[in-house]
Amino acid sequence: QVQLVESGGGLVQPGGSLTLSCAASGSIFNIGFMGWYRQPPGKERELVASVTGAGVTHYADSVKGRFTISRHYAKNTVYLRMNSLKPDDTAVYYCNMKGVSAAMDYWGKGTLVTVSS
Repeated sequence: QVQLVESGGGLVQPGGSLTLSCAASGSIFNIGFMGWYRQPPGKERELVASVTGAGVTHYADSVKGRFTISRHYAKNTVYLRMNSLKPDDTAVYYCNMKGVSAAMDYWGKGTLVTVSS
């Protein structure tokens, strides 16, 4: 059974930084897509950043230049470095990993990031 476990969320002041981590455990292999989504209070879940198996990254316009996604291939781990955080970044952040088949679509339970003074 595959599990994704996120860590690194918390309370931070505007302008501060946090790094989120998501580690996969269990029988997981051939993972291509790794991404971070977020769901602000009362809003839809949205894709924040992603990285493919080839290392191609994508960012939402709202986080470009502030967030950086990276992955450790051997550890099946993905990171999200968040700088210059704003109150609008407040959300539950979810990790997602996808493999070569539709059944290989895994989600973490989420970690709360609160940006507030």
